[in-house]
Amino acid sequence: MKYDCDRILQWTQALLKYNHDTKMDSATPQQLHDALGQAVMMEINDCWTQHRQLRAQSRKAFYFSAEYLMGRLVFSNLYNLGILPQIRDAFAKKGVDLSCLEEIEDAALGNGGLGRLAACFLDSAVSCDLPLSGYGLRYKFGLFKQRFDDNGSQRELADDWTHYGDPWSYRRDNHTTTIEFADQTVLAVPYDMPIIGYGTDNIGTLRLWQCEAVEELDFDAFNAQDYARALDAKNRAEDITRVLYPNDSTYEGKRLRIKQQYVISSASLQDILRVYQRDHGDLKKFGEFASIQLNDTHPAMSIPELIRLLMKNGLSFEEAFEVARSTFNYTNHTVMGEALEKWDLNLMASVVPEIVDIIRKIDARLKSEHPGLFIIRDNSAHMANLSVYVSSYVNGVAQIHTEILKNDVFRDWYGIFPERFQNKTNGVTPRRWMGLCNPELTEVLEAQVGKDFLKDLDSLREIENKIDRRLIDRFNGVKYLKKLQLAEIIEQREGVDLDPNFIFDVQVKRLHEYKRQLLNALSIMDIYFGLKDGSIRDFTPTAFIFGAKSAPGYRRAKAIIRYINRIAKLINNDPDVADKLRVVFVQNYNCSYAEHIIPAADISEQISPAGTEASGTGNMKLMLNGAVTLGTRDGANVEIFQQAGEENNYPFGMTVEEINAARGNYQSRGIYTANPRIRRVVNTLVDGTVETDDEQRELFTALLDGASWHSPDHYFHLLDFASYQEAKLRANRDYRDRRAFGQKCLLNIARAGKFSSDRTIRQYAADIWHIKPATLSGEE
Repeated sequence: MKYDCDRILQWTQALLKYNHDTKMDSATPQQLHDALGQAVMMEINDCWTQHRQLRAQSRKAFYFSAEYLMGRLVFSNLYNLGILPQIRDAFAKKGVDLSCLEEIEDAALGNGGLGRLAACFLDSAVSCDLPLSGYGLRYKFGLFKQRFDDNGSQRELADDWTHYGDPWSYRRDNHTTTIEFADQTVLAVPYDMPIIGYGTDNIGTLRLWQCEAVEELDFDAFNAQDYARALDAKNRAEDITRVLYPNDSTYEGKRLRIKQQYVISSASLQDILRVYQRDHGDLKKFGEFASIQLNDTHPAMSIPELIRLLMKNGLSFEEAFEVARSTFNYTNHTVMGEALEKWDLNLMASVVPEIVDIIRKIDARLKSEHPGLFIIRDNSAHMANLSVYVSSYVNGVAQIHTEILKNDVFRDWYGIFPERFQNKTNGVTPRRWMGLCNPELTEVLEAQVGKDFLKDLDSLREIENKIDRRLIDRFNGVKYLKKLQLAEIIEQREGVDLDPNFIFDVQVKRLHEYKRQLLNALSIMDIYFGLKDGSIRDFTPTAFIFGAKSAPGYRRAKAIIRYINRIAKLINNDPDVADKLRVVFVQNYNCSYAEHIIPAADISEQISPAGTEASGTGNMKLMLNGAVTLGTRDGANVEIFQQAGEENNYPFGMTVEEINAARGNYQSRGIYTANPRIRRVVNTLVDGTVETDDEQRELFTALLDGASWHSPDHYFHLLDFASYQEAKLRANRDYRDRRAFGQKCLLNIARAGKFSSDRTIRQYAADIWHIKPATLSGEE
């Protein structure tokens, strides 16, 4: 379908006048975004409606996720529509630089890889013409905004992402559903966000639920001047979708989490069943119409809720159970024990008592079939076990991760249900993560393999036979330009000056101990000391760039952020290393910041201990943009090394088997005592080299002596340190030969085809959901 850019411009001008009483050349970026977004929504509405009607006729898949990290939508939507250059030119003729919309907030309804993967999957499904719709929650405040205070500490600010409106969503009051808890009844109001396909007319839908009160104002209480009680129902309802992942350290916080998860489950299922009953009717055949993917265990209450809803409509428990098992599939995203959700049944019963009753029935059914397995243990419902039992398929998200699920986490389940387990290695959408964020590299690659590679990433393989000095020089030129652009942004936002001739060594991801940002920091201190005392020579100047947010209540992670910021202050103010070393921890790392950082990276740090990271997707984005991977044999790193070749990357560290063998007798203090370099850098946590505090002293203790909840150096920082530092310095030396290093980068790009989310989503469609492409023309 050809979209009319002149009409979009006219509507934008009219909406600016009508809604904001302003003109294009005097409007704020927020006003421009609001008007442009509404104009585009008007332009695509007919096509969107036609595709909704088309999807009602076929078997469909539904993605249930607590997170959708959509990022800033305006540029990606215009890009996928194929009209970004035309709209940019049209705005320029009216005296407006479209880049002013860089000020627009991200739709940060996710915390990291889980939510960004969900966004990639929706993009890929619609671009591949697959009938997949998303369901989630419309949090009023997304992931917090992060700022650092003068002490280097993280401070959280509310992320009111809809403060200036949300032009990319339609409120659908006619599809509002009612959700009943033990202590309140609320309305779940749907907001529909279009998911715009690339290279196709297809437009999909992400439906997000916002909780509201049945009656917003208790008028009697208001008249009695009890104003707090007058608004109590409104506030309690809106609290449910007010914040992404509310603090659950208290009883009430846990109840709020349960309410969030139940709303995703019940509202979405009621919505799907409404359409099914309208179009098909026989609830016993529901699993033939719908396949529902549970994105981790946050929406696992959907299983007992579907059974409840089916029984409410006349099915027996056994009939409803079989329908549920044919409908649901479960993706596990972590092997971390603390992330495998379990809920106290008394707590659950205080919120959703009928769900507890059904979980007990499911557990009794399981134990009658397989006495050695359980869903309920110690009066807690284990949601991962529930998801495995009442699913058609269970999948991991990387080859090594799936093997760990089969051989360890779900070993007993795999022994009984081996046919259910599959691997689906994650992927990323090349549209946002190359086409949009790196148009310069896209142009270079298009000249080599043609313009369609963003929908056929495997075609990049053709580059291998075309790599010569000229192509390497063109790639290096693009990389320098992206580093120059990023350096300008970091100077503006962070006040840190970076030289684009430096290596840009990047670690950007959620802050967690297992991600081992602390290992990177200790390594930087070792390099700093080596440069100061002359033991490290011929060092290629390097800028170490961090980006990460810590969960607000995660004190140890916040201590790591503070420590890295103090290292940056020390190094960046030392004239002895000014020409060799810079460190910056960017504030408020998010999807839009990543779009600047990832294309500029030379080295991608993926350094979690083997067996902890399920997959990773940042590693794929960095690979696709021509960064080499400095990483452990963990998650999808394993497959990156297989595809691109270990000789074109920098693997290091213990394998899963070696870590498991070391686990019982590992003594980190012995390494600390025996290795003076390690002792010197670990001591910087407490010896005054940088400012210290109680939390840093606790980090020091955790590395050497452990804590009540885990063993010393639980994530093997010191065990992997020597191997890590050797690989890091080898990459540093190799970078001096810019053409040889550029060739490694190009080979990574050429072999990145496997890591397109298009490949992943097609595998889900064929192997798990059993859905086929559908287009308005009827072609497949």
